[in-house]
Amino acid sequence: MLEYLTLILGFQLIGEFAVTTIGVPFPGPVVGMVLLFIFLLIRGSVPEQLGQVSGALLNNLSLLFVPAGVGVMAHFELLGADAWPLSIALIVSTLLTIAVTALVMAWLNKRTLGKT
Repeated sequence: MLEYLTLILGFQLIGEFAVTTIGVPFPGPVVGMVLLFIFLLIRGSVPEQLGQVSGALLNNLSLLFVPAGVGVMAHFELLGADAWPLSIALIVSTLLTIAVTALVMAWLNKRTLGKT
């Protein structure tokens, strides 16, 4: 199991290194996740132990958000000063996400129903 946790963290490190080296405006962990996905596509399957390790990480994902919550509380005054712009950005991005999701689902439904 330790080798699969190392694999996950290794791809995250590769993603961070790639983003830093190339200078693209993407988070390193996202690039690492895409690289891991490509690796698994080439491999053809997900090893059972990798599924167990990733499942354990997902089950404890809320613990990984504790530092972010502490950061929000530590900079509460700073966030309060920009409450209106942040609120508008959150509302607009949420509405755009819902709209894009609805459009993609409608497109996928048409595609799926057309094949049967």
